[in-house]
Amino acid sequence: MLSVKIVNQSANPLPYYATAGAAGMDICANESISLAPMERYLLSTGLFIELPEGYEAQLRARSGMALKKGIILPNAPATIDSDYRGEIKVILANISSETQHIAQGERIAQMVVARHEVVQWQVVENLTNTPRNEGGFGSTGS
Repeated sequence: MLSVKIVNQSANPLPYYATAGAAGMDICANESISLAPMERYLLSTGLFIELPEGYEAQLRARSGMALKKGIILPNAPATIDSDYRGEIKVILANISSETQHIAQGERIAQMVVARHEVVQWQVVENLTNTPRNEGGFGSTGS
């Protein structure tokens, strides 16, 4: 289990796994807002974290909010780097045709903490051939 330092300046619980098999932790709104159709908003969580080097946190939309309210994270997955110490804020967008309300304390996103690699590029003249090669955008079937 990975230990991560966190400061919680909200009245909400710490990010938590809703079920034993969940990969993402639910995080809550630190303010109440109303989002008009097609409006975007940068929402406060009141959370600050210190990830170990080699890790990132990804923010993702909650499927229920996307389906029921049309609330999405337009930059999902959003990345929080290990050297960032500011407040975690979530960009929300309302893609529904109605104004949507977010209550303080409402679960607004999921956070997945994951290990990542640092890449060192190896410049070459050619890449190894594969059966797929340059095929993309539907080239393997419909």
